[in-house]
Amino acid sequence: MKIAINTRFLLTKKLEGFGWFTHEVAKRLVENHPEHEFFFFFDRPYDDKFVYDTNVTPIVIHPQARHPFLYYLWFEFGVKKALKKHQIDVFLSPDGYLSLQSQVKQIPVIHDLSFVHYPNDIPFWNRNYVNYFFPKFAQKASKIITVSEYSKQDIAESFEIEQDKIVVAHNGVGASFSPIPEKEKENIRRKYTNGMPYFLFVSALHPRKNVTKLFQAFDQFKKETKSEVKLLMVGEKYWWNQEIKQVFDEMKFQSEVVFTGHIHSHELNTIYGSGLALTYVSYFEGFGIPLVEAMKCQLPIIASDKTSLPEVGGDAAIYVNPFSVEEIKNGMKRVYKDESLREELIEHGKERANQFSWDKTAEIVWKTIVEVHEQ
Repeated sequence: MKIAINTRFLLTKKLEGFGWFTHEVAKRLVENHPEHEFFFFFDRPYDDKFVYDTNVTPIVIHPQARHPFLYYLWFEFGVKKALKKHQIDVFLSPDGYLSLQSQVKQIPVIHDLSFVHYPNDIPFWNRNYVNYFFPKFAQKASKIITVSEYSKQDIAESFEIEQDKIVVAHNGVGASFSPIPEKEKENIRRKYTNGMPYFLFVSALHPRKNVTKLFQAFDQFKKETKSEVKLLMVGEKYWWNQEIKQVFDEMKFQSEVVFTGHIHSHELNTIYGSGLALTYVSYFEGFGIPLVEAMKCQLPIIASDKTSLPEVGGDAAIYVNPFSVEEIKNGMKRVYKDESLREELIEHGKERANQFSWDKTAEIVWKTIVEVHEQ
């Protein structure tokens, strides 16, 4: 079988979201199925480390697809031509985009529909592109893969797709995430928060991650507890908009918020392992990988009670209404004051984390590819 994979998010030192999914799954597909040929479609010069074995043929397709107009050119002309030229049997697209004009069997991974429910959270041209094309991609697909039961229901209802066409393959968690010794925790806290305990946020600072409510809740938490706890924000400010800036500027305890920018996985593991609790109160998620990473590192979780997060967090988290600053603040106070609650959440997390692995994800993806090929 000849399998093509959209690998345009395999970017050196910039693996996030789609990139991590692509890397973890594609690597396992290639290594577990050496008898098949894989063609990786990049939109720029690639790093050889992403060519996982000799059964991979890397192909650079122009132009770089980083704007809606260029998305169209890349998928409808470049990808279509490459699929035909190399006589591809199945095309897997981990970011959900397909080539509508190609007759090759195609499988998109549609992670979530945040752009449907919160279109104003993304730039004008992008939101118009995805809201116009993704319903078409869903209809075009031979099968759709998504990352949670919540997203499966959402895709089925929003795009009027039969549920039998949608396969759930939960995200996994990197092997680097694990508990760390107490001495290392002390070193990390000294490095980032002057030795103080901290609530942790991990993700790009996007509006749907609800950082405005998190800032306001943390401000109230500090005011009421008079504690030395800090808020450590790990992630890039790609989406730092005027609303987020204004809320942050109005914070009384602004100096207690520490921004790290992007952190590589080994260091991120130690940051998880040294925290007081993960505060992940997004108002929309298709999965929520930081929850599983926190479980692996034995970190208690405060999470939003919306969309996919209760499905992922199970009994390893306490849940709050992400639209209520009061509830988020109260969640922080509960976890801060109650050591036995923290220990209970950690124990539940140890068990629950075992349900999520990239090996399982890749196995489900492979079965879907074979099924589509045999249709």
